[in-house]
Amino acid sequence: MQNLNTAFHKTVVYSIVSIMLIPILATFVYSISSRWGATVLPDGFTFDWYINLLTDSRFLDAFGRSLFICIAALTLSVILILPTIFVVFYYFPKLHKVMNMLILLPFAVPPVVSSVGLLQLYADSEIALIGTPWILIGTYFTIALPFMYRAIANSFDAINLQDLMDAAHLLGASTSKAFLLIILPNLKKGLMASLFLSFSFLLGEFVFANILVGTRYETLQMYLYNMRNTSGHFTSALVMTYFLFIFVLTWLASRFSRGANS
Repeated sequence: MQNLNTAFHKTVVYSIVSIMLIPILATFVYSISSRWGATVLPDGFTFDWYINLLTDSRFLDAFGRSLFICIAALTLSVILILPTIFVVFYYFPKLHKVMNMLILLPFAVPPVVSSVGLLQLYADSEIALIGTPWILIGTYFTIALPFMYRAIANSFDAINLQDLMDAAHLLGASTSKAFLLIILPNLKKGLMASLFLSFSFLLGEFVFANILVGTRYETLQMYLYNMRNTSGHFTSALVMTYFLFIFVLTWLASRFSRGANS
């Protein structure tokens, strides 16, 4: 009976996965087809669409801009969030519940409302931020905050912070030295997992990029949006390239997550 239930569950799971893979496979086949009209199968196959995409300077520039914004936002997140979580867990553990509530605030306000508010706030500012990558970096920092805080906080929960710090102090290490040489290595896998997950999420963000920057600083999502009316084969190649990149990032994040939980 147990083997029958196991086989049934596997059949259901494999069926659902197969159904979910059909659009992805169809998009991939369309991206490598030379022409696909009224026939069931393509007339031929070619990788010219991928070659055109990867040699398009506009695509490479948009991809580079997205990488710059995401890396800068995540670097800012690590610099600010990691010491903050350490201070909360080590010096003020009672504030942990308050922090759990505060990090949910970015989800309380829809991105469209936040974008309009930022436009009104910085439209007349002496410092020109609208239409520049700097406003996106600050905005993406707030988006990544919940993911970064939750993942790193789970890593702090998994280690015995107080005992590790007490042992380091007994051996003559200062608090900052103990944090850098003892605590930080124990957080490495959880930190890397949070970075990969946050990066894959930020790379696909469109609303803030469209409203706050638009075509003045074309990111990868804006490039995808602007190229929607071109050849469907080219767009499919772009979507598959983006999907493959996000899939690799998600896979790496899951690997680090398993390592952090083991």
